[in-house]
Amino acid sequence: MPKIHFKYFSLLLILLTIGCAKRGSITGGTKDTIAPVLKSSLPKNFSTNFTGKEIKLVFDEYVKLKNANKQLIISPPMKNQPEILPYNASKIVTIKIKDTLLPNTTYSFNFGQSIEDNNEGNPYSQFKYVFSTGSYIDSLSLNVRVKDALEKKTDNFVSVMLYEINENFNDSTIYKNTPRYITNTLDSLEVVKLENLKEGKYLLVALKDNGNNLYNPKSDKIGFQKQYISIPNDTIFELELFKETLPFKAFKPTLAAKSRMLMGYEGKGKDTKVMVKNGSEIIPSLVTQMAKKDSLQIWFKPVKADSLQVTVEKDKYKTDFIVKMKAAKADTINISSDFSGNLPLRGRFSMTSVTPLVKFDKSKISIRSKDSTVVDFTAEYDDFNQKMYLDFKKEPLESYSIQVMPGAMTDFFEKENDTLNFKVSTKNLSDYANLRVVLENVKTFPLIVELTDKDGKVKYTEYTESATTINFDAIEPSKYTLRIIYDNNKNKVWDTGSFLEKRQTEEVIYLPGEIDVRPNWDWIQPFSLK
Repeated sequence: MPKIHFKYFSLLLILLTIGCAKRGSITGGTKDTIAPVLKSSLPKNFSTNFTGKEIKLVFDEYVKLKNANKQLIISPPMKNQPEILPYNASKIVTIKIKDTLLPNTTYSFNFGQSIEDNNEGNPYSQFKYVFSTGSYIDSLSLNVRVKDALEKKTDNFVSVMLYEINENFNDSTIYKNTPRYITNTLDSLEVVKLENLKEGKYLLVALKDNGNNLYNPKSDKIGFQKQYISIPNDTIFELELFKETLPFKAFKPTLAAKSRMLMGYEGKGKDTKVMVKNGSEIIPSLVTQMAKKDSLQIWFKPVKADSLQVTVEKDKYKTDFIVKMKAAKADTINISSDFSGNLPLRGRFSMTSVTPLVKFDKSKISIRSKDSTVVDFTAEYDDFNQKMYLDFKKEPLESYSIQVMPGAMTDFFEKENDTLNFKVSTKNLSDYANLRVVLENVKTFPLIVELTDKDGKVKYTEYTESATTINFDAIEPSKYTLRIIYDNNKNKVWDTGSFLEKRQTEEVIYLPGEIDVRPNWDWIQPFSLK
């Protein structure tokens, strides 16, 4: 009997322990999703005749500031940024003004998403503190949409600005002075609103800059309205961001090899003219592009000299440099294939030469298929990029042998190539896809039609002067974005704009969404440009 009682007693003790554990378990409660609440401010929000140097914002819970240097937008901009305290969590945020405020001006502090509660990080979204140094608050507003002129994805944190048109305004103002009003797209906004504006005439500008609110063409993107706008205005304006092409400028060349200099530049390097002189003697020379760099290569015939004079000309630009000579290794002719393995059915076979070529003999180049059949081809040399192109009709599931005999190519230093042999092959047609684009509502011709990859890199391009049906045959399966460019000046490239010339970019239109191109696939894609 005692043993049985002990069993029951043990069981009862276990049940009581479980019951107590259940009653005492911690669930954590409901997650806090409520944003902080502003209880009061001193001076009050939307105060007039403001003369103070300090503002206090009192919240109902502890808050912290996150990325305030990016999120906080002060309009008009202040030369000396205010100090925002404290740096740790607090129920009171203090703004200490370090600048001299303009008279009769409405100021706004838009904190964006920077004010969060300390525990869960719930933001007090787009909180604005507004005051006026005059007797009333300016209340007009303007809506602006920002997009990229060329790319489908638009940069974030783009500033949208209004410059007041008055007796002090000129075209150089945006380079030297901050705007009258400013807002920002932050990290997600497509349409922004400039608020607390006064009536007047303004220049509307968007800048993707380094945060100093001044336009630097070397690093910044810009978008602008060509005509001044008047406030009030209920139009939703659209600004397209672009990077200007800088005027050509050359930097002092440096000796890179025995008979080659490297010269950095701004702007476009093609068609740059260079003269190399040793005293009064002109040394034969030519200019090519350094691959993947904003540098030109200046090739010159071997010469004994302590220094050389280099004269650089392009358009209206002209300057002289003195380059000191030193012992250096000579470049030698070396030609390599740009392809290894597969050659795309749409592509041209190409070779790159380390030294620039000055002549080639097509009769010393041969192309044969795998059954030794001779394949006819055309040859073209791009002297600026040092590339030799061989174009021929390619059959699917075929292999080709390309032989370049000695003396087929001669470089600038009168050196000839040795025997070169390359092998390439093609894939089956079923490994590729065909895409037919049918354009509708075309305004003008010619057009550049492009397929880009997920990174915006152009993979395929076609040019049309009248046709509205564009065929992209034998393209690699992938996801593509389709766009057209109205080539107004008929130079077959997209042209950017210029603020000083008041010139906008050439228009680009994207097909919404992506085209998922699959192997062994034929697709007809309508594309309305309306």
